[in-house]
Amino acid sequence: MSISVRGLAKRYGTVPVFEHVSLDVLPGEFVAIVGESGVGKSTLLNCLAGLDDWDEGTVSVDSADLATLGDEARALLRRQRIGFVFQAFHVLPHLDVAQNVALPLMLLKAPDDARVQRMLDAVGLQGLGARLPQELSGGQLQRVAIARALVHKPAYLLADEPTGNLDPATAMKVMDVLLAQTREHGAALVLVTHSQAAAARADRVLHLTSQGIADGA
Repeated sequence: MSISVRGLAKRYGTVPVFEHVSLDVLPGEFVAIVGESGVGKSTLLNCLAGLDDWDEGTVSVDSADLATLGDEARALLRRQRIGFVFQAFHVLPHLDVAQNVALPLMLLKAPDDARVQRMLDAVGLQGLGARLPQELSGGQLQRVAIARALVHKPAYLLADEPTGNLDPATAMKVMDVLLAQTREHGAALVLVTHSQAAAARADRVLHLTSQGIADGA
């Protein structure tokens, strides 16, 4: 089982973002995607999650062709198999930290307070479950996002510039947590990043251009 992309192309009107993109992500693998600003790295990640549509090619997750799935089926696949970490955190301000982390379990109708607490402990947020997001630092908010993305034990974790808004020291700590948790869960990690330090920790680095993707940065 894996994520498999073949001949992917994305355009906005007649303007191509990228074309001829093919890649595979194997179980437990850490793949970093790098490239110039505006080349469509975040868009590619959204396609892998079935959040964006594309114009040519195929995206398959565990042999399921996303193009053949409706919105409901794609959403169910994300809930069951995929975790997503956004650069802007995307935590809900009216929910406390523990409630934010618990959201994927709530969507799956599988509440597990003990699991939520274990995830908070694992990312270094012990005792902060009752706090609101506005009471946390940027680094702490990104850890909330990581805990939320992993709480339902997804097979694939997609992370879009998860350290982009953080200072170098905090970014290193967040990457440590992200890697430790994906390794512990056996999840594959696809990381879009501008950070050379983050990319250097990957098993493979893929360089995205408007004309495809290649090994190496």
